[in-house]
Amino acid sequence: MSLFAMFTSAGQTGFGYGSTAEQVTEGLSLAGRTILVTGCNSGIGQEACRVLALRGALVLGTARTKEKATAACVTFPGKAIGYACELSDPSSVRGCVAAVKADGHRIDAIICNAGIMMLPKLEKSHGYELQFFTNHIGHFMLVTGLLDQLKDESRVVVLSSEGHRQAPAGGIAFDNLSGDKGYKPLTAYGQSKMANLLFAKELQGRFSGTRKTAYAVHPGVVDTNLARNLGSVLRRGLAAIGPLFLKSVGEGAATEVFAAVNPKALPLAGSYLSNSNVEKPRADAEDAALAARLWAESEKIVQAL
Repeated sequence: MSLFAMFTSAGQTGFGYGSTAEQVTEGLSLAGRTILVTGCNSGIGQEACRVLALRGALVLGTARTKEKATAACVTFPGKAIGYACELSDPSSVRGCVAAVKADGHRIDAIICNAGIMMLPKLEKSHGYELQFFTNHIGHFMLVTGLLDQLKDESRVVVLSSEGHRQAPAGGIAFDNLSGDKGYKPLTAYGQSKMANLLFAKELQGRFSGTRKTAYAVHPGVVDTNLARNLGSVLRRGLAAIGPLFLKSVGEGAATEVFAAVNPKALPLAGSYLSNSNVEKPRADAEDAALAARLWAESEKIVQAL
């Protein structure tokens, strides 16, 4: 537990900054549930899979290659199956959807956990800035491709970040999704995380009238390799303060696992969660018209791929 966690109290759900994935699932049996998690082979995704398997769920873990996914899945304390899902490669995402369907899985929860962060220079996939494409479009393709596989009370959890507050004015720069009109690593990352928030909001709206739910979550600032693209000075600084302020992997995985399986998350559907409690996002993250526009634009992008 970080020093910071020792001085923060639990929120209304009974959980807080220092709660771990094991704690938010304590006493829960997930036997009979099937949960898909992207990014199963490292960081908080790996920890989420471990805890979900520990509680009895069948975990469908994805990584960039089937080999990486399978290697991770064999380490979990329960049932887990590895799938390839390179989120920046539409053919890989479609292949993952097809494989999950072919295997006959009905899904209780999808945790859109994987992502990339703060690429130092502009990189693209299919003409789009890579963080937007990987973090948002890849997960959009995966989730919408698997909607028919969702059970009646399923949940979709999309990892966003407090980084969404760094998104450009207006939330999404629809005229610069390529990054060609200007690229800043933090702004582009923020835009991708804003897109994650808006996707979850629109998805919850589309689930209206059903018992399905959607959530966007901020995992916290976690000591994982996601920060590998930060400059060396920043990395050294994080290493120095990490024991004091950074969340452990167990703490970082808590909110996504809470949203995916804990009964206390159900009344919070459609919300942005941090520390397993509701957090208020930037105002435009709650703009229903913006969320609908992003969904329509995402469909256009996917159809053209």
